[in-house]
Amino acid sequence: MLTIEKYGAIDIGSNAVRLLISSIHEEEGKTTRFKKTSLVRVPIRLGADVFKTKRVSEENIIRMIDAMKAYQLLMKTHKVSRYKACATSAMREAENGEEVVQLIKEKTGIQIDIIDGKSEAAIIAMTDLHELINTDATYLYVDVGGGSTEFTLYHNGNVIASKSFKLGTVRLLNDLVSDEIWNDVERWIKNQTKGYSRIALIGSGGNINNIFKNSGKSMGKPLTFLYLSSYYELLNSLTYEERIWQLNLNQDRADVILPAVRIYLSAMKWGGARKIFVPKIGLSDGIIKSLYNDKLNNR
Repeated sequence: MLTIEKYGAIDIGSNAVRLLISSIHEEEGKTTRFKKTSLVRVPIRLGADVFKTKRVSEENIIRMIDAMKAYQLLMKTHKVSRYKACATSAMREAENGEEVVQLIKEKTGIQIDIIDGKSEAAIIAMTDLHELINTDATYLYVDVGGGSTEFTLYHNGNVIASKSFKLGTVRLLNDLVSDEIWNDVERWIKNQTKGYSRIALIGSGGNINNIFKNSGKSMGKPLTFLYLSSYYELLNSLTYEERIWQLNLNQDRADVILPAVRIYLSAMKWGGARKIFVPKIGLSDGIIKSLYNDKLNNR
């Protein structure tokens, strides 16, 4: 007999806050199916405050409360049976982070967990990457966010190493990333990937998803280093307004897309990768998977 449940995942990032609602289809003797039902994204850009002042501003606290009220109503309307809200880099660093979490709980009933970089990488690793990658190959998974980037090396379907760095698009836009951090990332990638041949990247994050969608490539086909380099040159040649108008980008995408591509290209160069696969998965997908795994473990 087919049973269908709906789960919600709230991803409170440094650039945007997302709500993903997924339907979980279960039938005895068959593989469980996860189907995305709804995705809502609000560009609050918490990192612009926090990375400079170490605090979430009053304006953004109000916007966060409004967004959580809306998400609460959406989940209620969708009849979501369980949800989880995770906050990442910006909320981790905000001196008033716990205060904001408490206020949101009081005003909306939504409980937010502030997770560290290691937990973030572990949740992302719960996604169905094994269905997307060859088990006899080596991949560097790169999840670019506003405040941090998570790197995970997979070989023969197993996690070899995973690390989170304070290298994010909102930080880069605000000139808050030192050469030392870039050097640390370069060292880590080179050290972890040496000894492996024919490495490919797996890219996740809103910016690479946008580039892939506009590339006209069919799902499962990779973008090349050459394609991404050319796109980076195009982005660099246009003003912020031209990127919005000519490339049809959202206002909150047209600035962060440039540093995002720089991170992907750097990772490809340091890992010796010529291709990047874009499976359209991220933290919110991992949260849905972790909720399902919790349910199985508690049966």
